[in-house]
Formats: sequence, structure tokens, C-alpha cells
Amino acid sequence: MTEGFCAPKTTSTTSTTTPGDGERELRPALMRGWKRRCPSCGGGPMLKGYLKVRDECPVCGEALHHHRADDGPAYLTILIVGHLMAPLLGFVFIEFRPDPLVLVALFSIGTVALSLFLLPRLKGMIVAFQWAKRMHGFENDD
Repeated sequence: MTEGFCAPKTTSTTSTTTPGDGERELRPALMRGWKRRCPSCGGGPMLKGYLKVRDECPVCGEALHHHRADDGPAYLTILIVGHLMAPLLGFVFIEFRPDPLVLVALFSIGTVALSLFLLPRLKGMIVAFQWAKRMHGFENDD
């Protein structure tokens, strides 16, 4: 089972800035964050429980306690869910004219489900973004 295997961290950089000051690769880090995996190795779980970020990766030992996700994931979740559900609500109401209680029930369930799906993934992406950009204490981790 090599799914949890992670090679040791290397300090090779491909950027044109001085080593240690350069940015880490953003796209792979964001994809690992979306999957709620360690932004460094992608092997270890980033979250302990639903939203609690681990202090360090159990696979590669990358310190994750520096993150400052705070309210960012909640704001992004509200922004995305609102922009998806509001036009859909208008479309369904105009096209199908369902009973108001049915409409409220369906869209309440859909909104809660989509919010619960997106929230931990967006938190993972924000922590991964901070890691890739060396923000909030992540700069000293190589």
C-alpha cells in the first residue's frame, strides 16, 4: 500500500529567486489542499476531524500549525454557495413553479449539503495557499 508513502522532503527549488525565499509550487499544493492532504507531500491527512488542522503531517513531519485560515473558508463557502444556489433558485421557481414549502425544503437541504462539502476543502486550500506562499510562519520550514 503505497498511498500513504511520502518521499523525504527535498530542498530543490526551480524559481529564479534566492533559495529559501522562493515560492513553492502553488497548483499541486492547492490540489492537495482540496483533497485535505498535506500540502508538502500529499500523503498525510491535513485535517484531524472535520475542520481541525493537525499540528504537523504524520507522514513527512511538515509543521502545519502556522496556518491562519480563520474565517476565510466560511466566507468563500458562503460566496460560492450563494452564487450557485440563488440563480438556481430563481430558475427553478420561474420554470417549474413548485409549492413554496417544497422549494424551501429542497434548497435548504441543497445549501446545507453543498456548504458541508465545500467548507473543509476550502480550508485545506487556504492552508495550502499559505504554505505555498510561505505566509504566517511557513517560511522557515525547509
